[in-house]
Amino acid sequence: MMTSLYPLILAMGLPPAVFLLAWLLSNRQTPSMNKLSPYECGFDPKNNARLPFSLRFFLLAVLFLVFDIEIVLLMPLPLSITLNPISSLLAGMISLAILILGLIHEWNEGSLDWSS
Repeated sequence: MMTSLYPLILAMGLPPAVFLLAWLLSNRQTPSMNKLSPYECGFDPKNNARLPFSLRFFLLAVLFLVFDIEIVLLMPLPLSITLNPISSLLAGMISLAILILGLIHEWNEGSLDWSS
């Protein structure tokens, strides 16, 4: 009877012990003015929010997202080939073709050329 109470005692006593240990070991310094400001990203919150933004940087971020999503969609392809080889290979080739056509379009448009 007593051996079945040990997991219950452990489950009831471990969380308060962890909270107490975290509280005792925590760093209790007063935060600086920079930490108390609503923005911790390095921008001055009292400045004008309508600063010019680099459109090339935005385009590069969108291109990264497109390629990243395509890679995520292609990751389960080897597993799906074992289930249905023809349709999964066809879907993989179509998505890669769309990705390559988009890359060729961006290259011809000059979006990937940072020297200009």
